[in-house]
Amino acid sequence: MGIETDILAPDHWEAALAALDWQVELGVADWVVDDPVDRYGLPERLTPAPAKAAVEPPVATAQADPVAEAQAMAAAAPTLEALREAITAFPHCEIKKGARNTVFADGNPAARVLVLGEAPGREEDLEGRPFVGRAGQLLDRMFAAIGLSRTAPDPEMALYITNVLPWRPPGNRDPEPEEIAMMRPFLQRHVALVDPDFIVLVGNTPCKAVLNQTGILRLRGQWAEAWGKPVLPMTHPAYLLRQPAAKREAWADLLSLKARL
Repeated sequence: MGIETDILAPDHWEAALAALDWQVELGVADWVVDDPVDRYGLPERLTPAPAKAAVEPPVATAQADPVAEAQAMAAAAPTLEALREAITAFPHCEIKKGARNTVFADGNPAARVLVLGEAPGREEDLEGRPFVGRAGQLLDRMFAAIGLSRTAPDPEMALYITNVLPWRPPGNRDPEPEEIAMMRPFLQRHVALVDPDFIVLVGNTPCKAVLNQTGILRLRGQWAEAWGKPVLPMTHPAYLLRQPAAKREAWADLLSLKARL
């Protein structure tokens, strides 16, 4: 490789050094020397290099335990605002790096009903609130049909809405089991701080996080108990947008919730 003559001038030593570093990075090991080197005879003619001293294997460093760290951070949060800050500061969930916002919650924290979704979508990521896209608009209409709203000041008629994951997964993919596991301590603390009377699990991911079960079409409409609360699995509004015939079953589930209230 050639280097321009002006680079070799004394006042261009920084450029020459940069060129040298670049060539070393490319793998250049030898420079032009006074005596020619017979590369074809290299193995026989060169004096073998002295044997290198044995290198001790590096001492293994303790790996961070995301779940244990999440448990400690969640337990140390005495309020919802402190929990929001703890979640925002949590460093181990990779999807956080591609998200625009940490989507924490929406609605009345004093509500009797907590609605738990899966993860933010595009609109939620942009706005920083859960369930604001088409599925969220349908969710609002569904609960309005039994007299509940996220904007209601009265806890008897209010909703509180959050998600298992506070960050949008790439391409709106389903959350991975490892992601659910590391965020579960924050979710449990969230439920404990809000202390609702009932939890509605909207979709498979909340069922996995809370009940350790999947198969929402089988689980929907069946009351269960988890974290000291009655929980009701329901199909996700996004599914109802694709399968309008399933709205009949969703309406039955809403009536079941209204009866319990």
